[in-house]
Amino acid sequence: MAPDDTVAVNPQEEVDKKDEEDKNLKEDETSDKENAAENTAENTPQKKKKKKKKKKGGATTEGATNENGEEKGGETEKSAEATGGVEGTENEEGDKAEGGANKKKKRRKKKGGKSGGVEQTDPPTVPITTLFPDTEYPIGEIQNYKDDNLWRVTNEEKRALDRSGIEMYKEARLAAEAHRQVRKYVQGYVKPGMTMIEICEKLEAASRALIDEKGLEAGLAFPTGCSINHCAAHYTPNAGDKTVLQYDDVCKIDFGTHINGRIIDCAFTLAFNPKYENLLNAVRDATNTGIREAGIDVRLCDIGESIQEVMESYEVELDGKTYQVKPIRNLNGHSIRPYQIHAGKTVPIVKGGEATKMEENEFYAIETFGSTGRGVVHDDMECSHYMKNFDAGHIPLRLAKAKQLLNCINQNFGTLAFCRRWLDRLGQEKYLMGLRNLCDAGIVDAYPPLCDMKACYTAQFEHTLVLRPTCKEVISRGDDY
Repeated sequence: MAPDDTVAVNPQEEVDKKDEEDKNLKEDETSDKENAAENTAENTPQKKKKKKKKKKGGATTEGATNENGEEKGGETEKSAEATGGVEGTENEEGDKAEGGANKKKKRRKKKGGKSGGVEQTDPPTVPITTLFPDTEYPIGEIQNYKDDNLWRVTNEEKRALDRSGIEMYKEARLAAEAHRQVRKYVQGYVKPGMTMIEICEKLEAASRALIDEKGLEAGLAFPTGCSINHCAAHYTPNAGDKTVLQYDDVCKIDFGTHINGRIIDCAFTLAFNPKYENLLNAVRDATNTGIREAGIDVRLCDIGESIQEVMESYEVELDGKTYQVKPIRNLNGHSIRPYQIHAGKTVPIVKGGEATKMEENEFYAIETFGSTGRGVVHDDMECSHYMKNFDAGHIPLRLAKAKQLLNCINQNFGTLAFCRRWLDRLGQEKYLMGLRNLCDAGIVDAYPPLCDMKACYTAQFEHTLVLRPTCKEVISRGDDY
């Protein structure tokens, strides 16, 4: 084209272009400001060129340019997601959306980010669902299977099975994140001189708030265990219990959360006197050994043998006397199913036991107990833990109070464990006879505290894991243990 022709034609075209671009820029002003912060200097000029091409072309050219623009938006989203922690499925949806909708999606991510702009309070009161509105809850510790199961990591069939269970894993991760944040709070406030009731009530209030308690859909999976010294498990204070935590006590904090019955069973031990450090180290190391040895097709008895070997390699010196740390042989880890804390399989912590194998997509609580005593527990003290028998069918009851209490249990706990304090909280009165009647009928089982010999000390650490098709995920793992 000659220079004279250019002078004659281009001014009007340029005016038209500027009018159209001004109109376009006004509509996208907010999006451009946010995109400018997200895009690199290299991407910005390319985006402007795309817009110019769009205005030059007709309807067909504009459609082609739109597709290019969406692809570019998809790439930008991917780079944003690399730092924002949003999954790739959202990228695919963004690529298919129109340009304006795409920009709106970016704007929401910018405002919300990981936690929707909301931060946790102290003490914690903000529900986990509010902190993670995109439902992308933190993933637990991922461990690959060993030896013959390594092929699962890259197998396409197993990866497809893994993706099909994402909703189940998300429910467990939500419950686990609530557990992590609550126990961090607990580790900060528990001090010698507090009553056990005060410790439990503060913990349970925080758990109810973070899990956003909703009847049987979300809530506490079982009563808070706070067993002290020779008492290893199943102790929580009843109303009127004036027990006070002392500096020389070893306290096991065992509590659980659940979403739609997906239970997180996780426990740790608190000791203020540093002389118990080796006892805690022994049990923590044994629990981690059990987690490391667990896997699909692994025999449960082999895990117990490994746990015992590690725990018995530790010694603890208390008041000038040396004790070997012994695993408590009649306490075990266990499989977990929805609304069933003990689902049938047991994970021993000593050599022997059943040769049953772990299976794909099973949930397990890997827990170990160490003791300076005999290493055997028995029922002792006043009972506080109860749970409806999972397999109990319809059993006729004569006592009116027992019928009313059973109705209360069904509505509020189902087959999850509960304690007498929780019945008090629901307004139940004079229920002990009805509760005894339910136990005698086999509808409800009592779980009294489990104790070793007096004057000894016990410790416990526990995590929940799931045997995913491609790997095992220690869902409850945190920075603390």
